[in-house]
Amino acid sequence: MSTPPPGTPLPPLAGGTGGPAALRPLLDTVLDALHQGALARGGPLPAGGPGPVTERLLDAVGPALPATGTGAEEALRTLVRALAEGAADPADPRCAAHLHCPPLAVATAADLAASALNPSMDSWDQGPAASALETHVARALAAEVYPREPAPDALLTTGGTEANQLALLLARERHGPVQLVCGANAHHSLHRAAWLLGLPEPVAVPAPTGVVDPAALDEALTDLHHPLLVTATAGTTDTGGIDPLPDIADLCARHHAELHIDAAYGGPLLFSDVHRARLHGLSRAHTVSLDLHKLGWQPVAAGLLAVPDATTLAPLGHQADYLNADDDTEAGLPDLLGRSLRTTRRPDVLKIAVTLRALGRRGLADLVDRTCAAAQHLADLIENTPGLELHDRPTISTVLFRPTRATDDDIATIRRTLLTEGRAVLGRARADDRLWLKATLLNPHTTPSDLEALLSLLSHLSLPEGSTHR
Repeated sequence: MSTPPPGTPLPPLAGGTGGPAALRPLLDTVLDALHQGALARGGPLPAGGPGPVTERLLDAVGPALPATGTGAEEALRTLVRALAEGAADPADPRCAAHLHCPPLAVATAADLAASALNPSMDSWDQGPAASALETHVARALAAEVYPREPAPDALLTTGGTEANQLALLLARERHGPVQLVCGANAHHSLHRAAWLLGLPEPVAVPAPTGVVDPAALDEALTDLHHPLLVTATAGTTDTGGIDPLPDIADLCARHHAELHIDAAYGGPLLFSDVHRARLHGLSRAHTVSLDLHKLGWQPVAAGLLAVPDATTLAPLGHQADYLNADDDTEAGLPDLLGRSLRTTRRPDVLKIAVTLRALGRRGLADLVDRTCAAAQHLADLIENTPGLELHDRPTISTVLFRPTRATDDDIATIRRTLLTEGRAVLGRARADDRLWLKATLLNPHTTPSDLEALLSLLSHLSLPEGSTHR
């Protein structure tokens, strides 16, 4: 392999006093490429489906590891533009399939600073200020969940999946192989966590209306052997439903079962005076999952696991002499290994902290309220549009609907057609033994006209011959 000629300058670094000067021209290149890619895409996602999208990307990118580099500006311009052109953009109001939010500009800018500084959150000497900020913000958010507890705490996670896994792990460490009892509406990560941790197969309780049936839960808890861990959901993936949290907490107390609440979707309702009451009973859980890269407008990742007392996290403690030697800890250096199952991890707290400071509770509440109001308006439009059927009024910001008289095959075809043509990203969900189109609204900038345009797309589709849809 050839070596660079003598005197070839080294690529600049992002940190230190010289880092900003090196980054500034590159940022202009990135921003221009993002803009050009979005213009070329011209919609919520690229048209053509997986084959053509992949082909266009590979044609633009070329060899993944060329023999000679093209330079920073060209590489950024080419790859960022190609990725933006081929992106599903959650900032487009017609991109509304998943719990995939458009990140706030202020949070994204903070994430750039986190990348430039590159703290690693596994020992204090790799992130002195970042570790202090994480502790401060995590405890403040935990206090939102547990306002009456003296020492609540929270761990930063990669999202709801990791938070749920940690909740099951902590329960297992407290009680041994707990029997997980969850609703049929529970997130799939709970079943995977039970498998990963070697726990018994979870017992699924019916959720015939989209939320857990308390009578069925009572019956299941009566028949099962201890120790028991019940999980409830505050914001289901399919419908956005919220389980009857107070009733479930009462049943857990009566049956001496622990309670974990997966509030990855619905947790930010806590910020809103209008919607906070929907989470009544949340503080009675032993653990709560939150995820601010859903209804919190953060770049991935921004999950948390909240607990009512910091001592609950003690089982996660771990010792590695090169990271948290006993004498360093005794001398006062903070021990971070018990703050995660991961070793190296990013300072995801920075973007969260910047957002909280920039918007405050009122600003966050406004975004939550606007988003929930948009979902209610979409439901109104569906109810008032001949030929469309609404499944139910939205609980948070998820709306299920379908053309009347359409078959399940029609629904699947409609969704894939919109994807392939690059016109809209809608999800799919099964409820009441039928398949529904799902709009998960997370964009607070969405306007009534955006929602009208989204529904109008359905009237222009040609369904397969033989369809019952009219």
